Amino acid sequence: MYGPTTVHDIGGHSGSQWYAVWTRSRQEKSAAAILTSLGVHNFLPLRNEIRQWSDRKQAVSIPLFSGYLFVHINLSTGSRLDVLNASGIAGFVGNQMGPSPIPDQEIEDIHTVLETRTECQVVPLFKEGDRVRVLRGPLTGIEGRLVRRNSSTRLSISIEMIHKSLLVNVSRNDVELVEYATVDSVLLNTSLSVPGRWSNKLT
Repeated sequence: MYGPTTVHDIGGHSGSQWYAVWTRSRQEKSAAAILTSLGVHNFLPLRNEIRQWSDRKQAVSIPLFSGYLFVHINLSTGSRLDVLNASGIAGFVGNQMGPSPIPDQEIEDIHTVLETRTECQVVPLFKEGDRVRVLRGPLTGIEGRLVRRNSSTRLSISIEMIHKSLLVNVSRNDVELVEYATVDSVLLNTSLSVPGRWSNKLT
């Protein structure tokens, strides 16, 4: 079951883009709260999970992508320093050139899946199958790659910067082709290595 989504500004300020940040262990929520208090727009996808205690069951909200949250900032402003110096933040996800932006559509797609409470699961990023667009239903307009998993057809909605995807069940009759799979598209059956982190705290 998927529950509340902590999201601030899925939209845009001029010059701002989405970036993934790596958080310290189990500090996703506290880091997001600190960023919000600093006025930094952020998105922490959450899902509800039922926990069994000795005398009761309780629904708890946990991060959809463990160890990550997303910020919407302009790197040329002081917001970058605010993020890096916030408690619980280990650094930006990127490469030697710096933090790598995430397309707005990828963030919006994740938000749509959570808001519509569509059943999904987090898996390593897949690179197999044609890229398609959903034509009808609550996920209309969402794009992803088709993945065969046993007898089911699933749509992989990828957040490439953190090497993760959401898998949702779809019918082949409800999608249209956007792009053929490339020759080297390969299904990744094992977990990918942790993506590169960019920088630590700035002094």
